[in-house]
Amino acid sequence: MPIPSRSIHTPPALAAAAAGAPTDTAVLIDNFGRRVTYLRLSVTDRCDFRCVYCMNEDTRFLPRAQVLSLEELASLARNFVALGVSKIRLTGGEPLLRPNVMQLIEQLGSMPGLAELTLTTNGSQLQRFAPALRAAGVQRLNISLDSLNPARFLAMTRRDQLPQVLRGIEAALAVGFERIKLNTVVQQGGNVGELEDLLDYALQRGMDISFIEEMPLGEVHTRQLATSYLGNDRLLARLQPRYGLIASSESSGGPARYYRIAGQHSRVGFISPHSHNFCASCNRVRVTVEGQLLLCLGNEHAVDLKAVLRQFPGDDQHLRQTLLAAMSIKPERHHFSLDAPPQVLRLMNMTGG
Repeated sequence: MPIPSRSIHTPPALAAAAAGAPTDTAVLIDNFGRRVTYLRLSVTDRCDFRCVYCMNEDTRFLPRAQVLSLEELASLARNFVALGVSKIRLTGGEPLLRPNVMQLIEQLGSMPGLAELTLTTNGSQLQRFAPALRAAGVQRLNISLDSLNPARFLAMTRRDQLPQVLRGIEAALAVGFERIKLNTVVQQGGNVGELEDLLDYALQRGMDISFIEEMPLGEVHTRQLATSYLGNDRLLARLQPRYGLIASSESSGGPARYYRIAGQHSRVGFISPHSHNFCASCNRVRVTVEGQLLLCLGNEHAVDLKAVLRQFPGDDQHLRQTLLAAMSIKPERHHFSLDAPPQVLRLMNMTGG
């Protein structure tokens, strides 16, 4: 039976397809033998930036009734952990803009069975939140930083907040997070001229950095992605002579391929959804703040978990059956193209990082 190409919104039918009640040893395994151990959980679609590769300037955000409550997010997390998920990354939008988000973070930080709690942020709120995040049990931070040049930062984020972000990074370093990683989306004609500056900035502070190929997601990419896309093979070839990058087998649980530099604590990562497809080892799923379980970043396969949570409140067995059955529609891989229209129309702030 072919895998459907668009979203699926019939979770009760999926739940009925699950073979009986989940056992204490049930885990999330898809049809290709890949075990899902990593959940990226969006807590808001709202953001104080308007990054050009992420959303439109006039993006409209969801009304409160359409988003999952903090209690529903915590319930989802608990049930994913019960099915073998050991790592949760909180995403947005900008997750630290969610009112009372620290209540959820404190719950997750002390959740039995969860080995790692991490967070992706644009850094704008870190100066205020860094101590509380560390105290609540967040182990690692990913901080988006596409430029150290104020004018270019403004052009890429549509917001003049670079000093605020840099202060947030220093605040996070000061409270002693185990590893801070900068995420840099590389754009030809944009920030490509300062990649060495960004790498040096990370090295000077003992932070990791990952360079990310731009992905064709959302209507923001109806323009020709080929004009801004730059493959990571070219970046590696450019950085290699200056830094002597050494391939590493290390993994942070995500798709980055890491390199080391002799005498440095930092790792240099390359996330390459175009040039080096990482689908064969995919161990993750995403849940949007609307409660859509996204089985693949580059496809529209989805299951409406909000419907399950609200139709069967407090019914963990029904929810877990739905999660187990959803693994059957997780596709084998995505197929990104620089020339074709985007396959996925949702914007990144709706996808959840």
